[in-house]
Amino acid sequence: MSKISRKIGALIYYPFAKKLPSSCSGIQVGQKAIRAFCGKLMLKECGKKVNIEQGATFSARTSLGDYSGIGYNARINGTCTIGKHVMMGSDVVVLTRNHAFDRTDIPMMFQGFEEERPVTIGNDVWIGDRAMILPGVNVGDGAIIAAGAVVTKDVPEYAVVAGVPASVIKMRK
Repeated sequence: MSKISRKIGALIYYPFAKKLPSSCSGIQVGQKAIRAFCGKLMLKECGKKVNIEQGATFSARTSLGDYSGIGYNARINGTCTIGKHVMMGSDVVVLTRNHAFDRTDIPMMFQGFEEERPVTIGNDVWIGDRAMILPGVNVGDGAIIAAGAVVTKDVPEYAVVAGVPASVIKMRK
């Protein structure tokens, strides 16, 4: 998408579409279609029949696959690839970089950021409410991330992970 279409999408999304009722509310004013339209303008790639929920914030470097969603009040920073058929709960956070803290001779707040490490989320993944995925993580196809989990390392295909830091608690296959 061009910079102009991204700006048009942002002008529609942030002051208006982001605040429309959630898609599961009793009030239906076309909010799902409006937010999907904005996603097609703003996202790096946007599949068919996506669901971007109320309050979601995302980077223009995010790719969203067919039939996938960005959850209510979710926040996706930086380069993130989300596969097809991904379910995302409320308040999910995906980070792709952290503050630098290598030096002790200057305050951390003046050290800037580490290099971006993109996040990849496979197909048919379920991410529970308030989960957090940290920079550089790859989530395998068919995985489940439990609510409240903090994912610090790659998640194997069909694994169910939970906890802080998240660890495999069972395999789906």
